[in-house]
Amino acid sequence: MRTFLGDVTIGSGPFTQFWSCSVLNHLQKKLTSSLDPIGWGPAVASVAGRAVKNPRAVAGATTEYATRLANIPAAATRVWNAADPQPPMPLDSKDRRFSDAAWKENPAYFSLLQSYLATREYVEDLADAGSGDPVQDGKARQFANLMFDALAPSNFLINPGVLVRALDTGGASLFRGAKYAIEDVVHRKGLPLKVDREAFTLGENMAATPGKVVFRNDLIEVIQYAPQTGEVHEIPILAAPPWINKYYILDLAPQRSLIEWAVQHNRTVFAISYRNPDESMHEITMDDYYRQGVAAALDAVEEITGSSRIEVLSICLGGAMAAMAAARMGRLGDKRISAFTMLNTLLDYSEVGELALLTDPATLDRVEFRMSKQGFLSGNEMAGSFDMIRARDLIFNYWVSRWMKGEKPAAFDILAWNEDSTRMPAKMHSHYLRSLYGRNELARGVYELDGEVLDLSDITCDTYVVGAINDHIVPWTSSYKATGLLGGSVRYVLTSGGHVAGAVNPPTRRPGSRPSARPTARSCRRCPRTRRRGRRRPLAPPGRGGRTGPHGRRSAPVSWSLPRRWAARSIRRGAMPREPMSSSDVAR
Repeated sequence: MRTFLGDVTIGSGPFTQFWSCSVLNHLQKKLTSSLDPIGWGPAVASVAGRAVKNPRAVAGATTEYATRLANIPAAATRVWNAADPQPPMPLDSKDRRFSDAAWKENPAYFSLLQSYLATREYVEDLADAGSGDPVQDGKARQFANLMFDALAPSNFLINPGVLVRALDTGGASLFRGAKYAIEDVVHRKGLPLKVDREAFTLGENMAATPGKVVFRNDLIEVIQYAPQTGEVHEIPILAAPPWINKYYILDLAPQRSLIEWAVQHNRTVFAISYRNPDESMHEITMDDYYRQGVAAALDAVEEITGSSRIEVLSICLGGAMAAMAAARMGRLGDKRISAFTMLNTLLDYSEVGELALLTDPATLDRVEFRMSKQGFLSGNEMAGSFDMIRARDLIFNYWVSRWMKGEKPAAFDILAWNEDSTRMPAKMHSHYLRSLYGRNELARGVYELDGEVLDLSDITCDTYVVGAINDHIVPWTSSYKATGLLGGSVRYVLTSGGHVAGAVNPPTRRPGSRPSARPTARSCRRCPRTRRRGRRRPLAPPGRGGRTGPHGRRSAPVSWSLPRRWAARSIRRGAMPREPMSSSDVAR
């Protein structure tokens, strides 16, 4: 047997057959990883195939759909007569897309909206008829929701709010919107701009708390923030942010910065800033993020302050790594972490909500194939995946406001931070997704970090855990499970807001946290309160920083030049002695 590619004969035999299969398999992976990275196509086909085998359910859904459509004209007539229409498909009161009165009071708009809602309900009924595999069902529903969010009548020029604005501006809003759309297609791969980042300048009105870089290795910088009080507490705080985004999630705009608040309240604060990886770091592992990350930062803080006790403040992925470090240190008898705070952090990955649809084995295969070509997962790819989960709010909301109404996006510090994403090293990210999301090894007590199998009950210090009720990345019911895994006293607090907004709650007269931190899910137990231990910690004179690390690097001012490779802005030239590093360390 001979194999042909076009007019070229490439041979025959087992080797050729193997080669041909390998080429086809490679092409298939390349196409699917590029065109359908989540695997919506196979999921929809799977659900459709099962629905065909369930004709009774399909017939029932179709009959119900026809009945709903038949009731719409009569309801629209009641709208015309200014009577209570009793819509066949009630609208969710939280759906802001159809808040304009025309959708309820104009018969044409009312009929269009009701037809849209009835069709959406029909597709959901068909998905129910074809259910059978949780992952495939979830992906099919996710795809259907995305399509219906995209095809919502509010996303087109017939939107009454768009028409009113066009009339008010003499059509100028439509021209501005078209201009914005072209800019976003050219510069943002067709995704609308969500925030006015030009309104924020790092070091001025974002990440503006004064500080200096006091330690640096190949993976991190450690920033020490200048004290703003005459005396400070004896025990310093180390902030451990995620390396998916930049460190300044804890140092947003003034009056909304947790780090600013801490230094204004007698605390000495350090923060880890991770390097933004490139292809040269594709072999970096979780062990490296422990050794050169949290462990190195703890050593630096201890050396600078002379304190053998350190409080760790962490969020999201930074919290997971800090928990791993604390568990490993606890097993080895290292008691330097005296208190531990986790904001919106997963330790038990058994129920991760909608992220389960992005971390199944088939999807991870596609992610790993993409990372194998470039050595990392780009920040835009990861941000796009998160946006797809909440496309109605994070994509199509700005589609309407920016592209059709011609509105400039608002200046919002959280969204500005969210747009400033980083890359993820291939080997580390693959291991993280497979071991934690895939096999839940950390909660099961079988995860190994730097040669030690971790048991989270070895974390015996006081722990403060915060979850957010609307968090779609770390569901609060999952973050609460940490209270059953950790040793020592644990207190859980449930806040309003989402993944980031739930953690950014500066002290106000209307606090974001709920009056009671008592969970409501039946599966959750009441969380114990942290026990008071002894008197209030003593105050000490503020530290000045100093030499750290084997090379004796001195403290250096933080600079905010652009562009840069590091998650923290680059150090001013000449401010810190430069150690010999690889050519890949040249700032971009």
